[in-house]
Amino acid sequence: MHPHSHAHDHQHVHHSGARTARLSRAFALGIALNFAFVIAETICGLMANSLALVADAVHNLSDVVGLVLAWGASALAMRPPSARFTYGLRGSTILAALANAMLLLVVTGGIAWEAVLRFKTAGDLNETLMIWVALAGILINGGTAWLFMADRKSDLNVRGAYLHMAADAGVSLGVAIAGAGIMLTGWLWLDPAVSLLIVVTIFVGTWGLLRDSLKLALQAAPENVDPLEVRRYLCDREGVTEVHDLHIWAMSTTETALTVHLVMPAGHPGDDFFKRVVDDIEHRFRIGHVTIQIETGTSGSPCALAPDHVV
Repeated sequence: MHPHSHAHDHQHVHHSGARTARLSRAFALGIALNFAFVIAETICGLMANSLALVADAVHNLSDVVGLVLAWGASALAMRPPSARFTYGLRGSTILAALANAMLLLVVTGGIAWEAVLRFKTAGDLNETLMIWVALAGILINGGTAWLFMADRKSDLNVRGAYLHMAADAGVSLGVAIAGAGIMLTGWLWLDPAVSLLIVVTIFVGTWGLLRDSLKLALQAAPENVDPLEVRRYLCDREGVTEVHDLHIWAMSTTETALTVHLVMPAGHPGDDFFKRVVDDIEHRFRIGHVTIQIETGTSGSPCALAPDHVV
């Protein structure tokens, strides 16, 4: 038996449509601004003889790719289910978040390597141009991160895009600080030193994204859902004597599904019971796709999926 509650469908669709349109505009604007900045920063980096600016431009280019991945996944998630993909392509948002995290780690590794080499090969710089371009990068990257700030906690895919842009703003700030420091002191080693500090900051934030997206890719219960609390709630329902084969997993970075077997010796509890349980699970645990199988437990053949170790 597979109950659904449609009491809030109209409101949910309206909210989802408005959110999708807002994110689509944010992705389009972010990609356009950052791609233009990559070109400008590369040209200015070569003119200023600043390897820091060129490396930051490469970092920015990787973030543009990350934004394209995240935007594409969000669009794929809106496609309707098919006979082959019965959940649609919602899972693509999880894959995009995982790819974004891996891309960030690779890029930070490259920046760290470049910073170490720069301790030995630092050359003359045009600090003034370096500072102004870095300040422009703070505005563009910080502004793009702000576009994704509202949805970063509720969508892991958007969180990946937000971290990309926030990390870029941090890199640009580091480049500006290094340029100002070099201008005041002549200490060329400030450039790679600040770069290494930025790498550590980016790595700490990215590690959490990688861990969370990898868990969702392996169908773990989302962090905002406590499976023990869900089991306890179901066990406390009137007429339920046993709960087994409980599975909770993420269909996408924003949608969670649940399947469970309830043993109810009195038999079918009626549609009102299902509606009440589905509504409670949605409001308490933010699980919107609930499938419940009812068993009476009166036959001589127990459910083969009852033991916890059986999947």
